Amino acid sequence: MASEPNHGGSRSPSLEDDNEKRNTIATTTLSANAASKDPDAAFQDVLAHTQAGEISEAAVVAEGAEHTTWFVIGVVACCSISGLLFGYDTGVISGALVSIGGDLGPAELSDGQKEFITSSTTLGALLGGLAAGALSDITGRRPVLGLADVLFIGGAIGQAVCHTVWSMIGCRLLVGLGVGLASCIAPLYIQELAPTRLRGRLVVLNVVLITLGQVIAYGIDAGFENVPHGWRWMVGLGAVPAGIQAALVLILPESPRILVRRGDIEDAHKVLGKIYKGAKAEQVELKLRVLRAAVQQSIDIANSTTFLERIRSMISVPVNRRALIVACGLQAYQQLCGFNTLMYYSASLFAEIGFDQPTAVGLIVAGTNFLFTLIALRWIDVIGRRRIMLWSAPGMVVGLVVASIAFHFMTRNTGGQLVSGSHYETGWSAVVLLSMIVFVASYATGLGNVPWQQGELFSLEVRGIGTSLATATNWGANLLIGSTYLSLMARITPAGAFGFYAGLCFLGWVFCVGFFPETAGLSLEEVQVVFRNGFGIKESRRLREEKRAFRIKDEAEAEKSAGRV
Repeated sequence: MASEPNHGGSRSPSLEDDNEKRNTIATTTLSANAASKDPDAAFQDVLAHTQAGEISEAAVVAEGAEHTTWFVIGVVACCSISGLLFGYDTGVISGALVSIGGDLGPAELSDGQKEFITSSTTLGALLGGLAAGALSDITGRRPVLGLADVLFIGGAIGQAVCHTVWSMIGCRLLVGLGVGLASCIAPLYIQELAPTRLRGRLVVLNVVLITLGQVIAYGIDAGFENVPHGWRWMVGLGAVPAGIQAALVLILPESPRILVRRGDIEDAHKVLGKIYKGAKAEQVELKLRVLRAAVQQSIDIANSTTFLERIRSMISVPVNRRALIVACGLQAYQQLCGFNTLMYYSASLFAEIGFDQPTAVGLIVAGTNFLFTLIALRWIDVIGRRRIMLWSAPGMVVGLVVASIAFHFMTRNTGGQLVSGSHYETGWSAVVLLSMIVFVASYATGLGNVPWQQGELFSLEVRGIGTSLATATNWGANLLIGSTYLSLMARITPAGAFGFYAGLCFLGWVFCVGFFPETAGLSLEEVQVVFRNGFGIKESRRLREEKRAFRIKDEAEAEKSAGRV
């Protein structure tokens, strides 16, 4: 529940605040033993433990929830094809732009046309992302994924057979709509179908599949680079995984949350039983009862306020406003650092600086992104979101600064510009490649993952609006970067452009230092406490230390009790 607006400015935490925090810390996790009580008593116990904020079936611990069933593996694998498609489309355009030549007109593509072709997908994704949430609440998650696949297939085939720049742009816009729908709904669908204890890791798996899609795209680009009209195969092959997912979506179950909203309680119970296959019947039943209460809570919240009132509360309520600043700031930082310019234009860049196989070299960059995303998946919860951001961002700055210096010395004889056909020193080209590897490795470790944890920053009342605004910020910044990169390179030179991105990266790091609290391991209510009197850098650290102390104490008492037995 959102806090009351703090009209009096900053104030010292009272004893009441401290007690509330301690109660929140002590009651956010319900013991698995609750399900063995009388069902009504267990249900009331859950509500008592969650009455301070959002009701969630995650409060009920089911036996075997830490083990992944084949049902969950199949569902997540199918949904993650959306991430693969997202990554494939991001990566494939890099090689296609190098190979198109004059196939779309009498002359080769101009820089402006390349920017239009690239950014049209981002524009489509922005529009699709804004519509995805509301559309999926009406139709369900499955139909939206199916619609995204239809758009992917149509756009991919359209690109493969088009013969004009504008038809290419239109087909890319179509693919972008699919990207926007899928990138919003696939993680949500996974989250609603995955066991509680595995949700975070399985959602991040979708991010891993995005980077794998980029690797596959660069591999296919390299394979068709020297094939006549090979770019048509590059873009057209994107229809294959989309077709596979479209077929699999037909046999996927609907989200239990959507089924409950429709009143289809029996099917919701069946799906929960498959998700928690090792759980006792009473535990599954309790999860269903709590899920029904949670759905009713969200309906009550939606009915109690208008959409405009919730929009207004994002600004007028200090807790919501601070959460929005952090979420939008991180998403803007993720794009304004310039990472996606590498995904879109790396083959063109490496061709200009003298590499004979630019697409194959781009595969090295995409592979680095994939590898370090896997590393982030393993360590992000251990190290913490804030710490991993503060540690990885300097590596991004260093990589971009070194690239800027290399471009400066490399282009001294060509007026500071990269000129196609010029022979640049191999040593400087190697320095650019190494600096890009450092930049991408640092990005994938922190900034590539952390901003997508944005849902944990917002209270239930405004979570949908908050995450939509933050995601729109991401796509908007992506559109800005993708549509200006080549023009920026031409106007302020490659050295100036990469120096500019380095400056934006440094400003992003400063933003994280001053405004981004550590949220790993904190409950929804605790995050609201963190944002109550500022951005809560020290407060989040104190709450985490208190939780750690409580956990150590509980473990010691449990061991002592076990010793008595």
